[in-house]
Amino acid sequence: MTDINEKFTTNKRGGVREGAGRKIGTGKFGEPTSVLRIPASQKEKIKDFLAAYQQKRLQADLDIVSEFEMPSIDSRPIHLPLYSSKVSAGLPSPVDEDIEKRLDPSEFLIDDKDSTFFVTIQGYSMIDAGLLPGDKAVVDRSKLASVGDIVLAVLNGEFTIKTLGRHKTGAPRLLPANSSGAYNPIEITEEMQFEIWGVVTGSFRRFK
Repeated sequence: MTDINEKFTTNKRGGVREGAGRKIGTGKFGEPTSVLRIPASQKEKIKDFLAAYQQKRLQADLDIVSEFEMPSIDSRPIHLPLYSSKVSAGLPSPVDEDIEKRLDPSEFLIDDKDSTFFVTIQGYSMIDAGLLPGDKAVVDRSKLASVGDIVLAVLNGEFTIKTLGRHKTGAPRLLPANSSGAYNPIEITEEMQFEIWGVVTGSFRRFK
């Protein structure tokens, strides 16, 4: 008489295979799923509701940027003094001998004028990276993005600035830089329209 456990372990056909099926956390919502019985007439309504909910949640995590601006290529360079002496919280008194060189802010911030533009930061998803609302992020489209770079990405027609990451499956991820937990990583799936527009190479802001 064959033991029932032996029968299921030796039979190579049928039954549940180890590792089969969709991996947990790889679905549209990135969460485990459960079975729920609903009236057949409500199926499409519930699908539409879930799609709208997913889009709303994605919009919150995107922290959309705006105000694309190009650098003024024809303007005259401005060379301002860059002092080599350290400035304390007191009253500094730099002298001409302390001038290390003359610095053009445009040359410092921009590597390639033809492929560089500015984007205004809107929200707080990247504050731990030093990007605050109202800051101008410098984006260079000529640079190839690598994991760990801060990038300008377009996702489903919306622009966002995030750190480029990679899931253990190899799929790209967009990571916020906000330790409050208010923003979630964005997992890029096959059904999303996703493109990296450029690498953020710097930023600047005004205090007054």
